[in-house]
Amino acid sequence: MKRTPLYNHHCKLEAKIIDFGGWELPLQYSGIIAEHQAVRRCAGLFDVSHMGEITVKGKYATGFIQKVITNDISRMIDLQARYSPMCFPDGGTADDILVYRFSSDHYLLVVNAGNTESDFDWLNENNDVGAELQNVSDQYAQLALQGPKAEEILQKLTKISLSEIQFFHFHPSVRIEGVTLLLSRTGYTGEDGFELYMPSDDAPLIWDLIMEAGEDIGLVPAGLGARDTLRFEAALPLYGHELSREITPLEAGLGLFVKTDKEYFIGKDILKLQKEQGVKRKLVGFEMIDRGVPRSHYEVCCSGRSVGFVTSGSYSPSLDKNTGLALVETDYALEGTELEIIIRNKPFRAIVVKKPFYKKSYKNKG
Repeated sequence: MKRTPLYNHHCKLEAKIIDFGGWELPLQYSGIIAEHQAVRRCAGLFDVSHMGEITVKGKYATGFIQKVITNDISRMIDLQARYSPMCFPDGGTADDILVYRFSSDHYLLVVNAGNTESDFDWLNENNDVGAELQNVSDQYAQLALQGPKAEEILQKLTKISLSEIQFFHFHPSVRIEGVTLLLSRTGYTGEDGFELYMPSDDAPLIWDLIMEAGEDIGLVPAGLGARDTLRFEAALPLYGHELSREITPLEAGLGLFVKTDKEYFIGKDILKLQKEQGVKRKLVGFEMIDRGVPRSHYEVCCSGRSVGFVTSGSYSPSLDKNTGLALVETDYALEGTELEIIIRNKPFRAIVVKKPFYKKSYKNKG
């Protein structure tokens, strides 16, 4: 079992620790719903140090990344971040990642924790141009400060004007109490916020400083449980659920991040065909009509016919409803379509609704 540099902090806070893909991580502190609501109303601090980091350097860096991701980074500017799926030749998703550009010959890829080693192997297998790849995950700790008060809290700790950092942009060398860290305006909750990357040994100090800065504002430590309900309400995909080896980005509704007009990328032929002909399955949002909580992998039916499966399901604290995401046959993806979710071998009625379930209330800063 792996532990982040903040494991002892979580124990002192009496967090409920669980096994998450081989990591001992906090599921909750005060409770999932309380932490969820705190992030929506104020701010929460997450330890996400289990995420993986891979550097790509050298004169072939840009061309190599263009080849392995579906999005287009040719027009990225320095100190910008970009989200993208990364696919296999058959269009199935290898991972969804963040690409940070320092310069045309220096990038940082942030990958999902459970895929770090397989992603690094996949990148190396497809590195026929001599890009310089390095798995630096052990060198980094990562914190996520999320919520409408995130900027106010963090601004207490740095002289850099945080309001000038636009969404999906970053500052590579923010100083906080002698610690130099990368600070990006990104997140996974549907709220404004920041992600902070720092040397592993400095994570406890930065955690304490942020918690102290937010103490009088309402900042709370938040665990994996709230992280999941928050991203779920915003309909943000989770690898292994909305995306997988068997699910393409287009089926998951991520066409915006699949640039088939790009010269080449792995999986382009299949994905271009899917764009032209239309996908046979679509990711939809649904609300339960009957009382019942949908869960991942539950069967979805329509008039007794199996038409798909639930990818994620939960009680939605912001909506006070039981809701879910499901991958269903395209004919059954229209808003208003009534579905049946099979829970304990019994059908429970649900209806297809527009997603995301929750929309951010803050202004886009760029």
